[in-house]
Amino acid sequence: MHDTESDREDQAHARALQRQRGLALHFAGYIIVVSGLFAVNFLWLKGEPWFVLPMVGWGSVLALHVARVIGLFNGLFGNK
Repeated sequence: MHDTESDREDQAHARALQRQRGLALHFAGYIIVVSGLFAVNFLWLKGEPWFVLPMVGWGSVLALHVARVIGLFNGLFGNK
């Protein structure tokens, strides 16, 4: 059985949707956790805004995930 151009396009589309769903879950988890850390920081542990450190750290990883999903790394790793 040979893959047709249409089959390859369908597979590529399915992979793209899967990557987008993964990014959406990653982003939702980020928002929930950072919101919780913000609440803990300012309701119980006032003073130093320490929630910024995990927000920036995780946000950096999230930015890399976004770059991967939109295809910025395709040329680096030779994948499509």
